[in-house]
Amino acid sequence: MNKALKYCKEVAREGKRVRWPKRETLFPTIAVVIAITLFACLFIVLEDLTANSIINQLKAAFGG
Repeated sequence: MNKALKYCKEVAREGKRVRWPKRETLFPTIAVVIAITLFACLFIVLEDLTANSIINQLKAAFGG
């Protein structure tokens, strides 16, 4: 139990030492992350739909 308490105290101490970004930097960065995530999601969905369509066409062509 003593090790766990020591670990938690050290984590809290390190958290105070972290240099958190300013609000002017934080929000544009969040916007970029959200935009990239949405683009990646859209790309994966379109790729999945395309692959599904190709597989269905192959099944229909070969009587599967």
